[in-house]
Amino acid sequence: MPNSRQGSIRLFNFSGIDVFLHWSWFLVAAFEISNRNGSYSSRGWNVLEYLALFGIVMLHEFGHALACRQVGGIANQIVLWPLGGVAYVNPPPRAGATLWSIAAGPLVNVVFIPVLYTIGMLSRSLGDGQTLQDVRVLVHSVWIINLVLLGFNLLPVYPLDGGQIFRSLLWFMLGRARSLMVATVVGFIGAIGFIALAWWTKSIWLGFVSVYMLMNCWGGWQHARALWQMERLPRREGYACPRCKAAPPIGEVWQCGQCRHEFDTFTSQAVCPYCGARFATTHCLYCGRQSPMSEWMFPVLVPPGGVSKV
Repeated sequence: MPNSRQGSIRLFNFSGIDVFLHWSWFLVAAFEISNRNGSYSSRGWNVLEYLALFGIVMLHEFGHALACRQVGGIANQIVLWPLGGVAYVNPPPRAGATLWSIAAGPLVNVVFIPVLYTIGMLSRSLGDGQTLQDVRVLVHSVWIINLVLLGFNLLPVYPLDGGQIFRSLLWFMLGRARSLMVATVVGFIGAIGFIALAWWTKSIWLGFVSVYMLMNCWGGWQHARALWQMERLPRREGYACPRCKAAPPIGEVWQCGQCRHEFDTFTSQAVCPYCGARFATTHCLYCGRQSPMSEWMFPVLVPPGGVSKV
């Protein structure tokens, strides 16, 4: 996954969401546009086609980000790069919230299908001039691109949207950690299949996609193992994260940012017992949010020894 602050250009901010464009996008755009000759009467239409692809991917990622915010999550960055786009979303750790945050992206592509079809039908009724012919080719190409992106994203292979939707559905039945384990195993199998396809078709693009998938599956597997270990720890009564309502685990699982020792922040009231460093906020190991220790003193809403599946 690309780093939003390394090698990227900030384009604009919409509704508190910063949109970045990775520099490599320009190289791929120049290559693709220069190799798409013959479809239109001039190269300007090729540029419009690639910009339309850019727009579809960007709106797809905005679908993720705005849906995540709708359910109370954090989403403030989108990065567009040659392999597509990444919306940095952090929904509340609930199956329903995660499902909606992921499914909203492909739903944007679904909305485009009748819209582009209607535009294409209208262009056919306006005549047969050269400009209108170019418009029809453009709309048809964008319609195909949108369908291909939708179909590819819905493949049930982690970390594609389809794989994450599959994981979210499993979450209702298996819980947070085990659902991610199953999804990443399926993702590994899918990534191996993509590697074979990339080798057979000699596709560099598929090769990059396969590597991206493998890296994300490995990261997802490691995260799932960490979640599984945390879920098996006993829970501390009398405290709950003010964001996700999960009770914190008992044990030395927080690390001091100064001396690097691990300690139980709830035993020492957010003070490192080794170096005396005091922390203004406490990190939730389940949702990743930071909150003052005083805000954690709520009735426990998650039973000891388990994580809510909803």
